[in-house]
Amino acid sequence: MSAQVFHQAMGTLQSNRLLNNSGTHHELGNIRVQLIPKSFKLNIELSRNRNFRFGKKNFGIIQATASQTSVIESASSPSNHDTSDSKKKSNEAALILVRHGESLWNEKNLFTGCVDVPLTKKGVEEAIEAGKRISNIPVDMIYTSALIRAQMTAMLAMTQHRRRKVPIIMHNESEQARTWSQIFSEDTMKQSIPVVTAWQLNERMYGELQGLNKQETADRYGKEQVHVWRRSYDIPPPNGESLEMCAQRAVAYFKDQIEPQLQSGKNVMIAAHGNSLRSIIMYLDKLTSQEVISLELSTGIPMLYIFKEGKFIRRGSPAGPAEAGVYAYTRRLAQYRQKLDEMLH
Repeated sequence: MSAQVFHQAMGTLQSNRLLNNSGTHHELGNIRVQLIPKSFKLNIELSRNRNFRFGKKNFGIIQATASQTSVIESASSPSNHDTSDSKKKSNEAALILVRHGESLWNEKNLFTGCVDVPLTKKGVEEAIEAGKRISNIPVDMIYTSALIRAQMTAMLAMTQHRRRKVPIIMHNESEQARTWSQIFSEDTMKQSIPVVTAWQLNERMYGELQGLNKQETADRYGKEQVHVWRRSYDIPPPNGESLEMCAQRAVAYFKDQIEPQLQSGKNVMIAAHGNSLRSIIMYLDKLTSQEVISLELSTGIPMLYIFKEGKFIRRGSPAGPAEAGVYAYTRRLAQYRQKLDEMLH
């Protein structure tokens, strides 16, 4: 079963391959595309802005140079209602965080960082199990890092979701990619989940340690020095990132791009990495720099937060589709599960 799901998900990934190009010119539901740079520089240089009609909805599209990528933000379709109506939407939403399953370099005990390696068979199984745990929790948007192990985890997890919506990776690496990947069916769009990939959610860059065996690294630099690099908050490895540096990009991206989606009532899943997720959890749980360095995240274990009235409430790891208690955290989750039961039985 795991192998069959794996090959299905890999087919999706291969047809939508995206490593370092984060974004799209795609349209799924009521969304608009805003461009951000793919490099670590935060200055945005937009080339032009134009509007066009798609079906019965208007979509504002901002195009950019080839060096830029895009993220998706919610946009209301035109109506006769006052814009304040959109602010009356539910301010409660689910946020799912999941660290990718075991990768081939995790298995070999190598420093991986931003090197792009896929999941092991065990990692595939972990991703599928994560999907079972969240199979009754609504997901409207997915954010992943630009690395394949996080993207595989998201895709495999969603094969287990009872709603059976299809995750679709957004692309804008070229004009042809934007044109060829457009969807022209409103019904299909309603059954799709946009997947936004962003380098800001990548694992922290381990610099000169990347590719080294962890025991080999301890022998070369000393066990105490390696411990400092791995567990301190603000001391980076040679030519790499500290956790503090990783947090600066990951949290900024979360606040600018993902939190507004939650505020609009969208339910979001983030598939990323140990350090980028630790950084986000530090922000969500208001952890100190000392508290976050002791935070450990297991591969393939999702964490659930409820965003309500501007606050994040941690609910821990969903226990699985047969465990009713986790879905009683809010009335909205309970109602969603009830609707799934009615639809599928």
